[in-house]
Amino acid sequence: MAKADRLARLDEQRVALEADYHALLVAALRRTAGGKWGLFGHHQDRWSLANVPPIVAEIEEAGEEIDRMREQLSIEPFKLHQEFLASRGPVNAHAVGEPKQAQAWLDRLEAAGSLE
Repeated sequence: MAKADRLARLDEQRVALEADYHALLVAALRRTAGGKWGLFGHHQDRWSLANVPPIVAEIEEAGEEIDRMREQLSIEPFKLHQEFLASRGPVNAHAVGEPKQAQAWLDRLEAAGSLE
């Protein structure tokens, strides 16, 4: 029974951490939609890489921790984090800017009913 209790506590921690992750991501998306670049890492120049918003590291660390928990619980990786990671990085010159990309994310989260 101890293992079941431990797994139940781990799952509760995972749910809480996923809620924190969501709040961090939404805050970062709103900031980016307001015109602050860096969340998606579109620019790979030296200045941009040196000035990545600290929230990116916080989001990535939380996502990695959630995925470790999910692995222990035999649950698939955290989809929202996987989508965020996939959306980061350099883009071609004709891609939408980070503020528009962030707004599209916010619109998608709102349509899904998961926007705070």
